[in-house]
Amino acid sequence: MAPFFPNDIFTDPRITHQSATLNGHNYHYLLGVPKEGVFSHTVFLIHGWPDISAGWRFQIPALLELGCRVVCPDLMGYGSTDAPRVPPESLSLYTFKRAADDIEELARQLGAKTIVLGGHDWGGMVVWRTVAWKPQLVTHVFSVCTAYTPPSKNYVSTADIVKKVPQFGYQLHLASPEPEARITSRNDIRQFLKGVYNGRGPSGERVFSPEKGVLFENLPKIGETRLLSEQELEYYTDQYHRNGLHGPFNWYRTREANWRDELELQTTKITIPSLFVQAQRDVVLSPALAAGMEQYVSDLTRREVDATHWALWERPEHINRILREWFTDRVLGGGQSKL
Repeated sequence: MAPFFPNDIFTDPRITHQSATLNGHNYHYLLGVPKEGVFSHTVFLIHGWPDISAGWRFQIPALLELGCRVVCPDLMGYGSTDAPRVPPESLSLYTFKRAADDIEELARQLGAKTIVLGGHDWGGMVVWRTVAWKPQLVTHVFSVCTAYTPPSKNYVSTADIVKKVPQFGYQLHLASPEPEARITSRNDIRQFLKGVYNGRGPSGERVFSPEKGVLFENLPKIGETRLLSEQELEYYTDQYHRNGLHGPFNWYRTREANWRDELELQTTKITIPSLFVQAQRDVVLSPALAAGMEQYVSDLTRREVDATHWALWERPEHINRILREWFTDRVLGGGQSKL
């Protein structure tokens, strides 16, 4: 029996809540299956921060209409997936390698020998790295907002990256103990999410600065966000309040752990059919960061959307059109789109 979720935003009978034990930890995932129960491909959709599996709520139905089965897990530490504390647990539970292993195991449990893999934000980094870790598993890959960057043989700290990319300064703050210690109540989490999802105060105050991180003094001032309905906001707040922010913020503490893992990778090239969708008004993952991808991604399709970082919600019709065209051309072999 599927678990009960307060303020559940899913009314499509083709989409159900499921759970699975993956390499020793419990994961929650959304499972979408075409009405007839017949599908041509299995598509995994991987969310980012601060998001959950529901971040793909507008894309799941579109992919179902293309005849695909869709799997959207909550990543480690998010939503209704386990959120192990570090310490005593190992930070390696929050690495890209661990995410790739868990994706592979969930695909195995679902009987999918190969998958199409899509990601957004941190999910984009997860899918690019999963292609490298699991080349026999992933046949096609796409990323919204997150450009491919190759692994480095030399360790570069987040602090050193921020010197060259100042809008990544927030990562230093989120990796510190302060934000998770100060944003704990349900109301604080709700205000924080509203602010990150483009909500503003009465005088335009923001709760999040790409260069500085969380602006705590503005937390009580933030008004409603236009990106989520009240029901969706309550759903997200419930999911984030379930385990607090420790798990999601651990993803910002894994740079060295990821680097050590990636020293074992055999290739930095992505050769499978790949799609990158740039959000033109993304102030963090800006278009400049996607320059030169072709030297590492040999079969790359580029598309753009007039949106901020939350392109999946702001421009769902545009995103879905891009996915429909790419899936029809590169994944399905042409002429199989039902949209």
